[in-house]
Amino acid sequence: MGDTVVHLHKNTAPPAEPATVTTLTVVPDPAPPAPVPLWVRSGRAVKTAVTHENTRTAGRAVARHGLYVLGGARIVGRRTWDGKTAARYERFMRAAEAAGDMDAAMEWEERAQRYRDARHRRRMDLLHSPVDAAKGVAVTTGMGIGSLVALGVVMAIATKDVTDVVTPLMATVDFINLLITIVQVVWGPLISLGPFLALLALWAVGQHQQAAPAWAMPANVRNGEGEPITPSIVVKALRDLGVPALRNAIKEMGDAGASMLGPIRIAGCGVEVDVTLPSGVATNEVQAKRRKLAENLSRHEHEVFITIPEAARTVRLWIADSGALDEPIGPSPLVTDESMTADYVKGKAPWGQDLRGDAASLSLYQRHLLITGLSNQGKTASLRALALWAALDRRIEFRVADLKGVGDWAMFDGLATVLIQGPTDEHVIEATEMVEDALDEMNRRIEERRLDPGAVFDPLICIVDEAQVAFMCPAVDDQKRPYGGSKATSRYFMGVRKIHNQGRAVDVLMWQGTQDPTDQNLPKLVREGAHTRASLALGTESQAVMALGEKAVNGGAAPHLLRQGLDKGTLVVASDGIEIPKGQSSLTVRTHYIDDDEAKAITDRAKAIRDGVTTLRSIDRDEERDPLADIFTVLGDEKRVLTQDVIKRLAALAPGAYNDWSFGDLTRVLDADGIEAKKSHGRMVVRTEDVTRALADRDADGSASASQ
Repeated sequence: MGDTVVHLHKNTAPPAEPATVTTLTVVPDPAPPAPVPLWVRSGRAVKTAVTHENTRTAGRAVARHGLYVLGGARIVGRRTWDGKTAARYERFMRAAEAAGDMDAAMEWEERAQRYRDARHRRRMDLLHSPVDAAKGVAVTTGMGIGSLVALGVVMAIATKDVTDVVTPLMATVDFINLLITIVQVVWGPLISLGPFLALLALWAVGQHQQAAPAWAMPANVRNGEGEPITPSIVVKALRDLGVPALRNAIKEMGDAGASMLGPIRIAGCGVEVDVTLPSGVATNEVQAKRRKLAENLSRHEHEVFITIPEAARTVRLWIADSGALDEPIGPSPLVTDESMTADYVKGKAPWGQDLRGDAASLSLYQRHLLITGLSNQGKTASLRALALWAALDRRIEFRVADLKGVGDWAMFDGLATVLIQGPTDEHVIEATEMVEDALDEMNRRIEERRLDPGAVFDPLICIVDEAQVAFMCPAVDDQKRPYGGSKATSRYFMGVRKIHNQGRAVDVLMWQGTQDPTDQNLPKLVREGAHTRASLALGTESQAVMALGEKAVNGGAAPHLLRQGLDKGTLVVASDGIEIPKGQSSLTVRTHYIDDDEAKAITDRAKAIRDGVTTLRSIDRDEERDPLADIFTVLGDEKRVLTQDVIKRLAALAPGAYNDWSFGDLTRVLDADGIEAKKSHGRMVVRTEDVTRALADRDADGSASASQ
C-alpha cells in the first residue's frame, strides 16, 4: 500500500479575525497502470523483429540464393534445349522477320534446315551403332587377349617357365578387379554428393546471371547503382517502354532481341549503342519516352540522350555512367596554356567537352552566332569564352554591348573599340547605333570589294549580350522609328538582319546572347540568320525549336530536357563549325567555365599583342568633333602611329564622323594645322610630338585673340 500524501491549505482570515485555520486534505495515490498482457508484448516483439531491416535483409538473402538455384536450372534447361533442338535458329529467324530483314531470315532458315538434316543423319546412324559397337568390342577384346597371350609366350620363352604364358592376362584381370573395387568404394559417396554438386553448379549459373527477382537483390543492385549496360538490359528497357508494337516484336524475338542492337561502345563517361527498331515502330515513339527509358536503364533522365543517326529506323542511345554528368570538367586550355594563340580563319575555339569526353572546338570563321537559354544558366560565360579565344588573334576588332551591365564584359575595356554596359533605353539606343555603324562598315567593305575583288578585311565581331532587352525596347527616335520590335521600321532588328544577310562575306559578324526566347524577344528572321545556334536549358520544346530550329529538335536536340540550375554551362549546339557525329544534327557540349579573374588574365594577354586600343564607352550622335583633338586622343602614349592605324582608330572613336575618312581627309586636317605626315621605315606616320605642338600653338593663339 502506498504512502498517503497530505496537502496543507492555509486559509487567511480577514484582518479583523486574527485566528488562522489550517485544513488537512488527504489525497490517495493514483491507481497503478494495468499490466500489459504477455501475448500483446510478444506480438509487438514479433512484429518489430519481422519488420526490422536486418530481418528483411536476411530474408531477401535466403530467398535470393534459393532463387539462384531455380534460375540456374531454368537457364541450363534453356541452353540444353537450344543445343538439342532448332529453337535457337527459330528465334533468330523471328527476330530477322520482326526487323524486316528478310534476307537474314532466309539465311537463318537455311541454317536451321542444315541443322535438322545433320541431326537426322546422326539419329539414323544410331540405329546401326549397337551392332557396330558390339563388333568393335569383340574385335578389340579378341585382339587384346591375343596380344596378352603372345606377350605371355614371349615371357615364358625368356624365363623358361610355362606359367608365365598367362601372367599378362592375369595381371590385366587383377587391374580390372582393382578398378571395380575403387568404383565400389567411391560410388556411394559420389551418389550422395552428386545432387549437392549439381545444386551448387546451378546456383553458380544463377548467381552469375543474377537470375533472381529485383526485390530479392541487394540494395545497390535494386537501385541500379553501378549497374553496367549490357545488351539484355537495353532490350528489357526497350521492351518495357510502353510501345505495343515494340514490345510485341521483342516478345516474338525471345532472347534474340539483342539482334536489334549494334556494338555497345565506350563513349567518354558512358556508353553508346545504335538500336535498329523493328518494322512498325517509329523513332519519335522512342524519343518521346526518354524518361521512362532512362528509368528502365536505372538512370536519371538527364543521363540518357536519344539522337537519330543516318541509318533508317535507328536511334542512337548515349547512356552516362551513374552520376558522371554531375562531375565538373577540367579548366579551359585558355587558362592552363598561357602560350595559346588564336587563328580566326583556320583555328577552332576550345569550348568544352562533348558527352563522349572528347574536346569540343568551334570554328568562328565567317559565322554569325546565337546563344540562348534560361536566366542564370551560363549563357554569358559560354559566349564570353568564345570571344576570349578570338581576342588572341590580333586582327579581330570587337564592339561589345552588354545590356545587363553588371561587369561581365568589363575586362574588354582597352580591347574592344566600343564597350556599352547597361540595361536602360539609352544603352539600347547606343547598342543600336553600334550595330548600325557596323552595318555602315559592312557596306563600305562591300563597295571596296566590288572595286577590288581581292580586298581582304580584318574581322569585325559585333557582340550584343542580353539582346532581348534591345528587341523589347519601347523607345522611338525623332522620326518615330522604334529601336525595338521586329517591324520593317525597327532599327535594331533591321540592322541585325542586314548584317546577317551580307556581313559574313566581308567578315562583319553578329554575335548575340539572349534568354528565354519568344517570338517577341527573338524574332524568327534574326534567330534563323545565325550560322551557329546554341542553347542552354530551356523551359519548353517550342522554345528549343526557336533556339535551334525544327530540324535539330526532330533529330534529337533537347535543350528543354536539361536540368535548370544543375546543368549550368551545358548546351546543345547546331552548327557546321563543330564536329558532329555523322547522321546527328546537334551536339551536346559541357563548356569550360572561365571566371572573371581568369578572363581578365586572358584579355591582358590579348592586349599585349595589340598596339593599343582606345575603347569608346558611348556612341557620339551628331555632335561637332574637333578632328585634331580626336587625333591626339587616338595617338595615346605612342610616339608615332601609322596613318592607316590613325584612320582606323578615329573610325572606332566616332564612327559617325570618321567612318568614311580616307588618307586625304587626314592629310587635309594635318595640313590645316601645319603638321606634315612623315615617313618612318618607309611608311607614313603621324608623330604625337607634332600634334601636341599644334594643339599648344592653337590654344596660345586662341588665348591671345581673347585678350585683345
